[in-house]
Amino acid sequence: MTSRTSISTYWRWLVHRFPHWRGSRGAGAVVMAAVLFTTACAGADPGQGGASSAGAVSVSASPTASATPTPTASYRPADASGKAENVPVPVLPEAAKAETKEGAVAFAAYWFSLLSHGYETGDLVVFDSVTSVGCAPCDKARAVIGAWNSEGRWIVGGKISTPSISTEYILGPELTYQVVVQAHQTPLTYMRADGSVARSDPQPDDTGNLLFLSFNNGAWKLIDVGRIVA
Repeated sequence: MTSRTSISTYWRWLVHRFPHWRGSRGAGAVVMAAVLFTTACAGADPGQGGASSAGAVSVSASPTASATPTPTASYRPADASGKAENVPVPVLPEAAKAETKEGAVAFAAYWFSLLSHGYETGDLVVFDSVTSVGCAPCDKARAVIGAWNSEGRWIVGGKISTPSISTEYILGPELTYQVVVQAHQTPLTYMRADGSVARSDPQPDDTGNLLFLSFNNGAWKLIDVGRIVA
């Protein structure tokens, strides 16, 4: 795990930037814990889902005999009737290709968009390629996403946005950069393969997350992530 000896000195800037994170337990405490992955479905049993499919059918363009442009399949979010369809894959922004403050901020937003895409589709291939295997909260999210996007099961909701991202571009003791992200996730409902609801979670509070990033071989990678608690 990444060393966090510099995080406590970071707190004053954090509560100045995000004053609503200041809690009743006093300033100066930064607790590293599971990030917004606390929405992981601890009470619902994926094994109850069965092996049958909910019957969602992918939309594909019909072939044409003329030069008429092929229509683009429309995005459809997941709902009680079936899985999400034609979910756009997030594209790495140009800004996220540079080892700059702006690059770190752009990559942080991109990383959360990949996580959001994973909740919708179960596809974590690109997410895994930019995430360290040593990130424990990420492993927890992978387990939940994998379980609820297999054997006909799916997740409704859970889309993630990042209302605020900031960084002082601090280089940590292990050559990691620190980025603060306010993350918002919509409520999640876990669907079994037969279309029944396994569990519905309430709207989670926004979380303050501290991302640890590294830049090697011309690309950013997430090393670790934690939740900021005052």
